[in-house]
Amino acid sequence: KPVLVFGVVVGVKLQSQDSQMKPAQVPLRPHWPFVVIWNAPTESCHIQFKVDLDLSAFKIVANLNETLNGPNITIFYHRHLGYYPYYSNSGLPINGGLPQNQSIFKHLNKARADIDKLIPHKDFRGLGVIDWENWRPLWVRNWGTKDIYRNKSKEQIRKLHPNWPESRVEKEAKESFEMAGQTFINLTLAMAKGRRPDGLWGFYLFPECYNYEYKQHPQQYTGKCPNLEHLRNDHLMWLWKESTALYPSIYLDYELKSSPNTVKFVHYRVKEAMRIASISRMDYTLPVFVYARPFYAYTFVVLSEGDLVHTIGESAALGVSGVVLWGSSEYAQSQRNCLTLKKYIDGPLGHYVINVTYANGRCIRKRLDSGAYLHLNPRSFHIHHKLVPRGPQLYVSGQLNNHDILDMKYKFTCQCYQGWTGVHCEMPRAMPRPPPLISARRPSASYL
Repeated sequence: KPVLVFGVVVGVKLQSQDSQMKPAQVPLRPHWPFVVIWNAPTESCHIQFKVDLDLSAFKIVANLNETLNGPNITIFYHRHLGYYPYYSNSGLPINGGLPQNQSIFKHLNKARADIDKLIPHKDFRGLGVIDWENWRPLWVRNWGTKDIYRNKSKEQIRKLHPNWPESRVEKEAKESFEMAGQTFINLTLAMAKGRRPDGLWGFYLFPECYNYEYKQHPQQYTGKCPNLEHLRNDHLMWLWKESTALYPSIYLDYELKSSPNTVKFVHYRVKEAMRIASISRMDYTLPVFVYARPFYAYTFVVLSEGDLVHTIGESAALGVSGVVLWGSSEYAQSQRNCLTLKKYIDGPLGHYVINVTYANGRCIRKRLDSGAYLHLNPRSFHIHHKLVPRGPQLYVSGQLNNHDILDMKYKFTCQCYQGWTGVHCEMPRAMPRPPPLISARRPSASYL
């Protein structure tokens, strides 16, 4: 079976983007414009069940011993960072329940200690992901089970002002909730950046675009984010400006398995994240790391090869900085689960990741809706195994033919990194405040 190879080879100089497009931040790892990061606690596979997932052989970046938190990525759930206010499933208030009920100073003091504990090294340069999902900072988005945050906020105002009309109660409750929520989120981000300034900080699932209509109307589904959600995301500009990375999600429900709706769902979610990334800063686009799963959500069924293309491949073609492969403790719950995971990593997943991370340039479709992928000709490129002292490694060999080169130049453009300019991003550009990750580069490698 021919191997599908993804990438851009050194020597193929694609023309840089329109001068109006902002440059990209330099990559997380030098010469890795697109990175795949493991964010699943699978250390027990090796320690307890003697199953080595061998992630490094496939250029999948993981923390030491495949722990959930470490120097490459650390995720903070709601119980692990400060005193996050929320309501339990039974309706009990935890830490005040509402953001307007919790002391921000008490929270920040605890959050500071939590960050110092989970990220002990001050030169942390990994992904700092905050996963707070109990309530949403925009009042109007707290529907369904999250409606409790609106109801409790209104209850508090009614107690203070029993004679107020309902419209005034709701207006005051909304302002109080949103102001407190914004303060809670922004000061937490600011504190995290102050403690670990070289980390890439942001909130999981943001931005969201609520394009879930495939559940109700699969035949008419377009994948587009509702226009109203674009406007609501614009109202969160305060969050994007404080973030140093974006972490949207493209988890696939099982009903999307091998469906024509899959690529529509992923495309518009990533497109919205890239839109937000481009308007959040004046100097460069925020890096976007898309959260994906190797399995369909709430199952242990691996993604089909087509859905790997429609998730990882689609994200890469739209210009994201990387994909985070998230997993729960279930992955390492038994030897059987570990073996299932290893088989998938050794097979379709690992080979596709090798294809993606073989890329040597940050390339973006010239037409975002074109459906073009950075897939090289499988007749010209092959994946090989080789043994090195630290274990088996895979590498790609081959060469682009003239047709492939012309095809890529027609369909893709390269996005210069911050500090570089020119038709092929070959000219250094003086920067007033270079970011800490920039290192000296020879001009010929500026677009690599």
